[in-house]
Amino acid sequence: MSEIALSFAVLLGSVRAERNAARAGHMVMNALQAAGHGAHLVDPLTLRLPLLEHTYSEYETGKAPAGLDELAALYRRVDGFIIVSGEYNHGVPPALKNLLDYFLDEYFWRPSGIVCYSSGQFGGVRAAIQLRAILCELGMPSIPSMLSIPRIGAALNENGHPQQDWLAPALKDFLDELAWYARALQHARAAGTPY
Repeated sequence: MSEIALSFAVLLGSVRAERNAARAGHMVMNALQAAGHGAHLVDPLTLRLPLLEHTYSEYETGKAPAGLDELAALYRRVDGFIIVSGEYNHGVPPALKNLLDYFLDEYFWRPSGIVCYSSGQFGGVRAAIQLRAILCELGMPSIPSMLSIPRIGAALNENGHPQQDWLAPALKDFLDELAWYARALQHARAAGTPY
C-alpha cells in the first residue's frame, strides 16, 4: 500500500547574494518532489519582508506586508516545515529569524526538520542547535535527526545535486523520518488538538 503524499514548506535562511542556501534548498525541493510530496519554497530574498514590527496576527485584515497573507495560507495547508539554514557568527541568520517570527499559530502541531550547512567542517550545527529551541517555541518542534552539510561548496553543485556519496542516502533517511512525524501529527490533528 503506497503512502499518501505530504506537503512541506521549505524555508531558506539567507538573503546574501552569493548564498549557499539555494543549493541546499534545490536539493531538498528535488528530493521531496521525487518522493511524490508537495514542496513549496519560501525564500526571504524574493519576499523582502520588512523587519518585524508586528506578528501576522496583529495586523488588521488586508493590512499585513505583501506576501504574508499567502504565507499564512500556505503554512496552514502544509504538513511540516524544512528549515534550510547556514550559520552566521555561530548563530541563526537574521533573515531566517525575521521570517520565522512573523507567525505562530500557523506552525502549530506540525513537525520541522533542519537542514544546516557551512563552508567549514561543522556544517552549521551551532545555528541548528539554536534553531531547535526556536522551532519548539513556535510550535513546530524539530525531529531528532538533522541533515548537516559541511563544506557545502564541495558537497552540492549549484543546482543542488549531491557531489558526495554520503549525501543522497543521508537526505533520504532524514526525509523519511520527517515524513513519519508529519503523518503522525497529521493523524493527531485530524482527531483534534489541545487548543
